[in-house]
Amino acid sequence: MKNLGKYILFLGALFKNRESFRTYVRLTLDECILVGINSIVLVSIVSVFMGAVSTLQTAYNLVNPLIPDNVIGLVVRDLTILELAPTITGIIFAGKVGSSIAGNLGTMRITEQVDALEVMGINPISYLVLPKVVATLIMYPFLVILAGTLAIGGGFLAAKFGGVLAPADYFTGLRLEFNEFSVYFALIKSVVFAFLVSTISAYMGYFTKGGALEVGQSSTRAVTVSCIAILFSDFVLAQLLLV
Repeated sequence: MKNLGKYILFLGALFKNRESFRTYVRLTLDECILVGINSIVLVSIVSVFMGAVSTLQTAYNLVNPLIPDNVIGLVVRDLTILELAPTITGIIFAGKVGSSIAGNLGTMRITEQVDALEVMGINPISYLVLPKVVATLIMYPFLVILAGTLAIGGGFLAAKFGGVLAPADYFTGLRLEFNEFSVYFALIKSVVFAFLVSTISAYMGYFTKGGALEVGQSSTRAVTVSCIAILFSDFVLAQLLLV
């Protein structure tokens, strides 16, 4: 409970004694490149293979002749949009971006750069953390959209070159009984996951104490707690919005 209260106070400090809007625009654009653009390659590779494997495994398990082949496309579509694209990408994002945020802030803390900002009258939480949070909230939904698109594309490649079903049946399944709310649900999850990863990682890094060893430990804790928070919030959102 102590850490939870400290985390809430940390979030409240994000909006105190802010700098000029122009300063935040510049910092946020820099963070967008670090958070989003630099993650595209990793997310793309994982997403393509994620969709391909989902197609192959679904086709392997649906061996009943009474089940039409186009159901494979339907299963891959719903599985990708509702779960794989936002959640698996979130865990990857926590490992790559979350650890980077925690390590960066932890290094600034132990080298007394954060203390120097405080001496200058600058709120270091707002100046250092708020741009990271805003950039993550902007870029992560785009990464989820990219992941979903590439995963479905990877499923098509697996269907075409793996010989598990005809591409026409795959596309028929993609269009079968499509529910638009699934896309909105995935975007809601992406915003929640982005906020959790960025704020938890920043919290872990900002309150690092010690030396280089503790920076590494803070990065590890940031990834661990972020992944747990993603899975817990995934369950809560599914219970609130789908059930």
